[in-house]
Amino acid sequence: MPDLLEHVTAFRAAFARRQAAETVELPGAFAVRDLEFFLSQEHNQLIVDAPDADPVALSGLAAQSLGRRRQYRITMLDEALGKRATSALAAVGYSRDIELVLARETAGCALPETAAHPVGLAELRAAVFDQQLVRFPDEDLARQLTERRAARLRGAEEVLFLATRTPEGKIAAWTDLYLDRAAGLAQLEDLVTAVPYRGKGHGDTLLATGLALAAAAGIPQLFLLADGTDWPREWYVRRGFTEIGRSYSFLNG
Repeated sequence: MPDLLEHVTAFRAAFARRQAAETVELPGAFAVRDLEFFLSQEHNQLIVDAPDADPVALSGLAAQSLGRRRQYRITMLDEALGKRATSALAAVGYSRDIELVLARETAGCALPETAAHPVGLAELRAAVFDQQLVRFPDEDLARQLTERRAARLRGAEEVLFLATRTPEGKIAAWTDLYLDRAAGLAQLEDLVTAVPYRGKGHGDTLLATGLALAAAAGIPQLFLLADGTDWPREWYVRRGFTEIGRSYSFLNG
């Protein structure tokens, strides 16, 4: 699906630019920076959106444009360039993660009987912070990874934070939904179920709600990113998603 992948790639680059506090335009790439969320690699990274960028120059561009950081992240939206750049970046200490771009049509998707609902960041904050602490015991890092959702509100035409609850009313799972009617695309990002509530169908509820809301907005395609080596990719495939491409994320150190 080359045309769909091109649209998704353009959407991802535009989203990164819109949510950034600062952007630095570079040959074949751009850097995004945000001092408020300095510990978030999503908000402080080099994004390569040109397929003919020079792989040898990328590590230098990252250091030049992002300033002093403990680690540098370089995201390559073009699959072929990511493959070509792997050896050059490995030679200067970068490891590679594969991101699968998965998509499916939204036609015919309806809200589940018990749907997820939009919530504000203030309501979501405690649940997200507790879950981030499970992954990252550093409180400063966990706090920034929680609060950075505020920056995402700038990224798309409409940004919703969806959540499901326990019977007692506690937030059990959440995800971001980005809607762009003009592009005909929606994205689901950061679908997470808190550890105590896993295996109870919260993920299916979030996914079904996101697909239904995209369909209701007249958006024909919903995409998401999945780790190329982790189990959720198969979970999404079983729910009708197809791999349409790959991108690569490189991290040094």
